[in-house]
Amino acid sequence: MNASSFANNTPLCYSINSPPFKPIPNASAYFSSIFSALGLTSNFIAFVVLLKSFQRTHSRSRSFFMIFLGGLVVTDFMGLLVTGSIVVSYHVTHFNWRNLDPNCHLCNFMGMSMVFYGLCPLMLGTAMAIERFIGINHPFAHSSSMPKSRTVFMVLMVWLIAGCIALLPLTGIGSYHMQIPGSWCFFNISSKGNDFAFSLIFSLLGLMSITVSFLLNTVSIVTLIKVCCGQGKNQRRRDHEIEMMVQLILIMVIASNCWCPLLVFIAQTVLSGGPLQIKYLLLWLRFATFNQILDPWVYILFRRSMLKRVAPRLDWSRSSIMSLPPSFGNTVRRFTRSSLLSTMSQETAGDRRKSNLPPPSP
Repeated sequence: MNASSFANNTPLCYSINSPPFKPIPNASAYFSSIFSALGLTSNFIAFVVLLKSFQRTHSRSRSFFMIFLGGLVVTDFMGLLVTGSIVVSYHVTHFNWRNLDPNCHLCNFMGMSMVFYGLCPLMLGTAMAIERFIGINHPFAHSSSMPKSRTVFMVLMVWLIAGCIALLPLTGIGSYHMQIPGSWCFFNISSKGNDFAFSLIFSLLGLMSITVSFLLNTVSIVTLIKVCCGQGKNQRRRDHEIEMMVQLILIMVIASNCWCPLLVFIAQTVLSGGPLQIKYLLLWLRFATFNQILDPWVYILFRRSMLKRVAPRLDWSRSSIMSLPPSFGNTVRRFTRSSLLSTMSQETAGDRRKSNLPPPSP
């Protein structure tokens, strides 16, 4: 009788795993503190560098891309600050969740934060891939019809969508639970009921974001390769496009390597119906944490100004293609001649529209 009444009075977030927990050797305050401090410092440095570069830039496409990068840096910084502070506080004080949070408010908040700050980088990467796809394949339409306010709106929409998904467990689709070793909360990875639906939503949405980013970035890279022999007044703009694409590709590669193991593990667990392997969950979760630490260093290190400082003797501009061997250079020129002519005609038409001048007679 007493056991059944205790079970009925147990809050939902403690119904599966309830404190106190046995300590795990690898889960320590040092590991969490180092991760959080390194990630916060990296994102703060990246934000300062981005802010200074944004004030100096005169390229519209580059300013659009830097707004997305700023949203990504702010998201990673806040994610580490919110979740890291709770985890480090637990490892330092070893507080009892049942006494501190009897109604699961803190546990639900941390679970929502884990989902929100986990999906945002992946979805922002997709939004950046879409922006670069439009900017490279339709440069005139992109520069003339897309103000900076629309880019800010896209970042806010990504945050809104991720926030709505994080709120689904509070509406009954899924549920947030205390996770071993007792320092964090996450949604229940289960093949039963609404937990199954939410687990698949989180996993498939993350994998779909990575897939869409890969496809769009591949098309954008192919387009840039086709115009790599361009010279003249558009050389500086294309150098910036190469720099942005290199940074975007690195962001996509980091996100794929860090998040795919966890997303595939969640989907495999719920689809197979097997028990949750805690050691693998903690392992892949740490892999995902590296994403928030490595993302800011992509922009800090992989800039043309930084690369010129590291290797000043190398030519980091697009004109270096002309120094290739003659046979390879001729092959590239033949491959890109038709695309280059079409790109130049689009840019010439855009200049005529801006100046309101009639086209010249044949």
